[in-house]
Amino acid sequence: MRLNRARALGLLAVAALLAGLALAGCASTGYLAQSVGGHLDIVRRARPLADWIADPATAPALRERLQRAQRIRDWAVAELALPDNRSYRHYAALDRPAAVWNVVAAPELSLQLKTWCFPVVGCVGYRGYYARDAADELAAELRAGGWEVVVYGVPAYSTLGWTEWLGGDPLLSTFIRYPEGELARLIFHELAHQVVYVRDDTVFNESYATAVERLGVARWLAGQAGAEARAEYEAFDARRRDFRALLRTARDDLRAIYDDAALDDDAKRAAKAARMARLRDDHAGLKTGRWDGYAGYDRWFEQANNAALGIQAAYDERVPAFERLFEREGRDFARFHAAVREIARLPAAERHATLTRLNAGE
Repeated sequence: MRLNRARALGLLAVAALLAGLALAGCASTGYLAQSVGGHLDIVRRARPLADWIADPATAPALRERLQRAQRIRDWAVAELALPDNRSYRHYAALDRPAAVWNVVAAPELSLQLKTWCFPVVGCVGYRGYYARDAADELAAELRAGGWEVVVYGVPAYSTLGWTEWLGGDPLLSTFIRYPEGELARLIFHELAHQVVYVRDDTVFNESYATAVERLGVARWLAGQAGAEARAEYEAFDARRRDFRALLRTARDDLRAIYDDAALDDDAKRAAKAARMARLRDDHAGLKTGRWDGYAGYDRWFEQANNAALGIQAAYDERVPAFERLFEREGRDFARFHAAVREIARLPAAERHATLTRLNAGE
């Protein structure tokens, strides 16, 4: 399962590098320092794909994955109108299971995420760290302040095209061995963030990139992948669709509970506890039934809370609107991206009203 990708971090690194210590003085110096250092460490480890592929020390399995990623990358330019630049044409081997760890927080009786605001990228509903210990330290502070918190590893992030001079965003060991469909999906998603990014609008950004990944991977699998890769992806994606459906219904129910003026806080807590218990029961039923024992979502449901539900919403809620826009633009990716750019230029209220109308089929 892929949740959020901390795309603010690399951009923060670049902003800090360009503006220097004066910029660090207007925010948390320690946080900006870890952002700069963490991203530059990844840049330092990255080498061009051609070097890895030609190196006799490269394991055959890794060489095959890098060659496949290279084909996916070239295809994304030709077929999905995604940027033709240096991103995902280098590879870096990391010594950890995630590129960064995100911290997400929400109140006890709300799905509205806590936000953190930064230079250049604006406000986002997560804070990312290159070291797990630092993420856990912030999470503990937030829990002590009454927030519901979740910490999760992120396999990749986008620097939004701002790091071309450093080689762009590299492929990473944290995701290079993903199944073919998942690898393609991740590359398409991250490249989409280089096409359109709206300051202070995580839901818009993530929903658009998620729409690109879904539309793109469907086209890739249909025309470029073998039967085994298609079957593998379909099994994985069927479970993911079930997962999203469970969460969508739970979010709707919880919002209704939290917004019910007739309930006092104690009644809301009781109703929330019952709904969360039902969510876990629903997962257990899927796991022993249609999922045939698949345990990949166990950890998510064990720590499910308002923060986990809130951040997942960013990836889901506006996707149907973007998919309808894609159909309206004749299933042409270049026209689709141009239409999204036009919507992105609108004021926030008008932007979201436009998506609401698209979602309604208007």
